[in-house]
Amino acid sequence: MSEVELISGADIFDGHHRHTSAALVIENSVVKNIVSEDKIPSAQHHLVVDGGLIVPGFIDLQVNGGGGVLFNDQPNAKAIETICNAHAQFGTTGLLPTLITDSADQTRLAINAGIEAQRRKTPGFLGLHLEGPHLSVAKKGAHDPSLIRPMTNGDLAQLLAAKQELQNLLVTVAPESVGCGQIETLAANGVVVSLGHSNASYVETGKAVAAGAQSVTHLYNAMSACTHREPGLVGAALEYGGLYAGLIADGHHVDPAVISIALKAKNGPGRIFLVTDAMSTIGTNDLTLSLNGRTISRSGGKLTLEDGTLAGADLDMISAVRYMADTVGIGLEEAIRMASLYPAQCMNIDHTLGHLLAGAKANFLHLDDKQNIRQVWIDGKKIFS
Repeated sequence: MSEVELISGADIFDGHHRHTSAALVIENSVVKNIVSEDKIPSAQHHLVVDGGLIVPGFIDLQVNGGGGVLFNDQPNAKAIETICNAHAQFGTTGLLPTLITDSADQTRLAINAGIEAQRRKTPGFLGLHLEGPHLSVAKKGAHDPSLIRPMTNGDLAQLLAAKQELQNLLVTVAPESVGCGQIETLAANGVVVSLGHSNASYVETGKAVAAGAQSVTHLYNAMSACTHREPGLVGAALEYGGLYAGLIADGHHVDPAVISIALKAKNGPGRIFLVTDAMSTIGTNDLTLSLNGRTISRSGGKLTLEDGTLAGADLDMISAVRYMADTVGIGLEEAIRMASLYPAQCMNIDHTLGHLLAGAKANFLHLDDKQNIRQVWIDGKKIFS
């Protein structure tokens, strides 16, 4: 006999529309429908919350660490579990642990860790993001330049083999470090190719898009700028409708005025979505961490190397949502879409994630009227309250 759960007492934002005086109906960990309060069916469990808003769980496609763990330092399934748990309290119900440019051995360990986490059905684990090593040294950011290199046929084979085991795999590459044929092969085999840490021209980017690239990693940061004679990767990200683009909305990586300009300029159907680019500090009081043997300091809401270079972000997803809604001024519902529906669309997983329509996995949050997270569910199970 199927188990039905009802949740009412709050408005419900399903990712597209807001419902008042309604209840969310969940059956066997899947959203069955949203019904008006006067049509609530009987259920084994009926939870009535105290006002606020029920929204889809957040999806973060770029998470380097959390809970005191940096994935590069501990590329294993236990670390993935710790990272997922750390971000769940901030509303992230699905994420891609992200390996920053590292050695071939660490990359192999990270892939194996992802496969094991998937086998264990780790709550919140969606797949992997390999950010490098096939990047541009000129736009390295905090990546170790000694580890950056072009993609070989062996690298390509490793990625294709990883995708056969993983449900979702996102790779960040620089067009000038990989061939269009390699991008085409990755995309044809279900790997989501994102362009970043790149000095590519607008034309070079266009060729990568034609080959199958469908996203841009942390828009504006570590990429060729948009100028009046050379649009660069930034210009291409906004102009090409087939490209999605991740954005770090922490008040340090991108000025709010520039965020607003990008939102107005972005051609669709590709959308700009939120990422945290979070490091191990999330959910801790740690003031320092290490990446590839270099010290990163935490101060004033940002993380930097000794030379001042931003090194990931000290950001959780609910804070990014609030920043977009309050500082950038796009409104709460659109900010929520940027943290849930749009990243799901980018990864081609929006048939079951990123919204609360019938058939979606029961991944959702309860926010109070000040956008504080009160409760979190993953696959219909409450994991934080």
